[in-house]
Amino acid sequence: MSFQSILRDIVDGCIGGVGAALMGRDGIAIDQVLAPSDGARALEDEFNAAGVEFGRILDEIGKASDALGGGALRESVICLARLNLIFHVVDDEYFVVVALLPDGNLGKARYLIRRHVAALRDEL
Repeated sequence: MSFQSILRDIVDGCIGGVGAALMGRDGIAIDQVLAPSDGARALEDEFNAAGVEFGRILDEIGKASDALGGGALRESVICLARLNLIFHVVDDEYFVVVALLPDGNLGKARYLIRRHVAALRDEL
C-alpha cells in the first residue's frame, strides 16, 4: 500500500476530512493528499509552510513533556477557527497530520490514524 492510498483512506474515511500528510520532523511533506474540494485545494500551498511551523511547535511540546516527565509525544490536536489538526507520531523521524473541518468527526479521524500508522511505518 502506498503513502497516497493510506492517507486517502484516512481523509475519505472521516466526515470533514480536508487533507493529510506524512511529514518529516522538519515539517517537510513526504507525501500528501487533499479532499476534492475548493477549500482543500486552497490549503495545498499552505500545507508545507504550516508543516514546518507546526513541526517546531511539536518539538517544543516534546521538550515540555520531557521537563514534566510525561514521556514522548504521541499525538497532539490543535483546534483552530477553520480547521482541526491532528498530529500523530509515526516514528522518531516522521509524523502524520490530518486536517478536518471544525464540524468533522475528530474521533473517527484519530481512530483511522491509529489503525493505519503501522501501514505507514511499513512503507518507510
